[in-house]
Amino acid sequence: MKVVVIYSGGMDSFTVLHRAIKTGHEVLAVSFNYGQRHNKELDYARRVCAEAGVVHDVVDITAMQSLMSNSSLMANSAEDIPEGHYAAENMKSTVVPNRNMILISLAIGYAVNEGASEVWYGAHSGDHTIYPDCRPEFVEAMQAVSLLANFEPVKVVAPYLYDDKIVILRDGLDMGLDYGQTWTCYNGREKACGKCGSCVERLEAFTLNNAQDPLEYEA
Repeated sequence: MKVVVIYSGGMDSFTVLHRAIKTGHEVLAVSFNYGQRHNKELDYARRVCAEAGVVHDVVDITAMQSLMSNSSLMANSAEDIPEGHYAAENMKSTVVPNRNMILISLAIGYAVNEGASEVWYGAHSGDHTIYPDCRPEFVEAMQAVSLLANFEPVKVVAPYLYDDKIVILRDGLDMGLDYGQTWTCYNGREKACGKCGSCVERLEAFTLNNAQDPLEYEA
């Protein structure tokens, strides 16, 4: 089966990408430059796909910046990335409004064009509180709309929807994946900050899997 994987270059979508490959699917990867300040994740995505021999497109939708500048994830935002563990109050500024609906819609169009049957993305249970577009209800609704929107049915798949990052990492380690090939930090500096919610959650997942994170950190 041919599938499209929305591949950010982060550890969740990295695991999703390889799960799709290892389960025998023909994989097309698509990444989006939407004006995120941590766009170095796209360089990681390019390298991984080139090494894996996966067809990969990076789509420029940076025009979104003019509409989404209130999100601290955007390069043109005046807000700093919040530090500390994921919680509604300190992480809500990282929400990019409607991001996944936009990205999934584009990926569905790409899937129809390429004759792919499914679109995969890396939503997981740890995102449910902070990010509405990672919740089961959203995935179900997007799939329902996708089946109505085109003559060719495209299923929306989030293989880790009910798992957390600890389980995702465990699955990836079991597959022998090298997480030094991923970028998770919301800050786009030379090294990962180790303090933003994304870094904290990543480091916690490694600790709880009794594994060492191969990424370099500032602190």
